[in-house]
Amino acid sequence: MSARRDGACAEALQLFRGGQVLAAEQACLRRLETDPDDIEALKIVAVAALRRGDAVRAIAKLARAAALDPKDAIARYHLARAHEMAGNDIASLAWYDTALQLAPQLHVARLGYGAALERAGHPERALWQWARALRDAQAAGRWTDADSTPSGLRPLVERAVRAVRLGRRDWLARALEPFEARCGTAALARVRRALAIYLGEEHAQGPDPRQQPTFLWFPDLPPTPVFERSDFEWIDALEARAAAIRGELGALLGNPVGRERVFDSAALERENLRGLRGAPDWSGYYFYRHGERRAENCARCPATAQALDAVPLSRVPGHGPEALFSVFAPGTHLLPHRGVTNTRLVGHLPLVVPADCALRVGDRLHVWREGEVVVFDDTYEHEAWNRSDETRVVLIFDIWNPHLTPAECEALAALVPAIGEFRMAVDAA
Repeated sequence: MSARRDGACAEALQLFRGGQVLAAEQACLRRLETDPDDIEALKIVAVAALRRGDAVRAIAKLARAAALDPKDAIARYHLARAHEMAGNDIASLAWYDTALQLAPQLHVARLGYGAALERAGHPERALWQWARALRDAQAAGRWTDADSTPSGLRPLVERAVRAVRLGRRDWLARALEPFEARCGTAALARVRRALAIYLGEEHAQGPDPRQQPTFLWFPDLPPTPVFERSDFEWIDALEARAAAIRGELGALLGNPVGRERVFDSAALERENLRGLRGAPDWSGYYFYRHGERRAENCARCPATAQALDAVPLSRVPGHGPEALFSVFAPGTHLLPHRGVTNTRLVGHLPLVVPADCALRVGDRLHVWREGEVVVFDDTYEHEAWNRSDETRVVLIFDIWNPHLTPAECEALAALVPAIGEFRMAVDAA
């Protein structure tokens, strides 16, 4: 492209952005007389035609631009708009889809795609497109309020916001309907409130500001950083099996088979671990991970697997429980962090505890004692360290908060996956 051509295109674009649409169009028409394949000129003439409602002229110019550059997402986005104006919904949807395949972060195209899908009678697909458009645009600091939303887009953005708010609420509420039909709405009133808090429709007003779940806050559960033994009738039975569990651990330690890093990326390790003397290392032999049973490790450690089966693990498909022999290498420090929800507690059965190893939950320091279970709410800020020269191992497992009813646990085990499914549908849009 010559410098002269560059200059002509830049001048026309400047006129267009300055609101001088007619002058920009005339400049581009002159340009097209000498170079009918100038893609930018074709697009400006087409958009000017769209503003006048001339869909036929716009389609002709944009089709030429799209043919000249197979990777031009903007031309394809405007083609979708032009076919929409012409009443050709099938072509419009196809061009929106093509534009977004080329440029997934073209938020305005995704916003328009959602509107086109809704008009075509596909409300659920429209919901996913709108939800992703809003999520991605707002992550980039756009469409968060009137000031960050172009005035011409505001009606459609506001419409998308309303549709996503209502659509998401309905999608997630459906997960609770079978349990409400069976147990009654009163039995699941707290679960409904937890959902309202998650959706931002109700404010979380806990009595202890130190308790801050990163995902789901459940109302009216007593705020307790470290629980009393008397809250759990199964603790004595688990501790009675500690020697057998420790024996199975001894057969695994030193064997890499079945051992996984707790953080699945180097970036997460850098963010969460520190080495007091050299590199930190936190790994584990999992019995359950993200709710999936690790059959091989369970087979290698039958006494441990049997002991875990006797504990009220928080079973949530695709999410929990987590249960593992948690291995801290010498000098490993897990930095302060918070857990996802107060519906789930974390239990520790210490198995190998050298000196100078401890757990802090809120303002409470807990020093592990081998064979003695501790249960805590990890939505309080907590950290753990092994400052010794030896390996520390604790059996970690997730359990339901004992102040939940069985009906609430069942409903939560359906609600949390539904939240995940909604997120995945948006990601896939």
